[in-house]
Amino acid sequence: MTDRAAPTGPGAARVGTPVPELLAPGPTLSFEFFPPRTPEAAATLRETVATLAPLAPAFVSVTYGAGGSTRDLTHGLVVDLLADGWNPVAHLTAVQHTRAELTAIVAGYRDAGVRNVLALRGDPPPDVEPFRELEHAADLVALVREVAGDGTGIGVAAHPEGHPLATSVAEDRRHLAAKLEAADYAVTQFFFEAVQWERLVADLAALGCTKPVLPGIMPVTNLAQIERFAQLSGATVPAWLVERLAAVGDDPAAVRAVGVEAATELCRDLLAAGAPGLHLYTLNRSTATREIAAALGLGA
Repeated sequence: MTDRAAPTGPGAARVGTPVPELLAPGPTLSFEFFPPRTPEAAATLRETVATLAPLAPAFVSVTYGAGGSTRDLTHGLVVDLLADGWNPVAHLTAVQHTRAELTAIVAGYRDAGVRNVLALRGDPPPDVEPFRELEHAADLVALVREVAGDGTGIGVAAHPEGHPLATSVAEDRRHLAAKLEAADYAVTQFFFEAVQWERLVADLAALGCTKPVLPGIMPVTNLAQIERFAQLSGATVPAWLVERLAAVGDDPAAVRAVGVEAATELCRDLLAAGAPGLHLYTLNRSTATREIAAALGLGA
């Protein structure tokens, strides 16, 4: 990441600011990246980051592979982004980590100046012992708070349709409200209709929880890919979106255009409904994100 210029768009450098402070003044724009595993993927990400810099995101999050499979890559990307003037949120999971290992990771981020962590239970790889000491996201939130201190913004994951492993949506809402008692905010898995976010927020409010819930948006640029992601996350791809995409299914450019249009409509609906911001899953590409931001009049 060090061979590109630091972002120069107005407000691009919010280094060290916890996400809750960024959400307080009004809706934010933020992005998610994942650590590249090959030189070619790294080059693509460098280009993406440089192209998105003028949009001046409030923060960018960096994912953490299953079972810590991208532990060093995640740490490296987070620290590089920080050095380049971005405000990174480091994803961290409890899967296959001891308390001592997690403590060392969090302390490393703290000492590097990273002030935001997204604490996740994580999805264990098959055929392994998934958890060594910490079994729940709430446990990881407590550890991050203890090690990093109160100056660190701590987020957790939310599932608008309920976590795939939950016995019911109501049970999932109770678990999320409990996590948010200790955490500062939540970021949702992707979804496609604003009413799903509205129901989630209303359900939490009924449980006495009013912490911010950032909606996560993933533009559909490839129907097969998004259906695979949906199966993993428990999200439903609505029939109306499938029909719109199927109508232009033989034209990849048209499919992408429909997906960007639908994501833009969702973003407008969410902002109108009072969402505290928009968190766009980029898949390390910039075009769809830039088109959505332009249509919404966001960014520098």
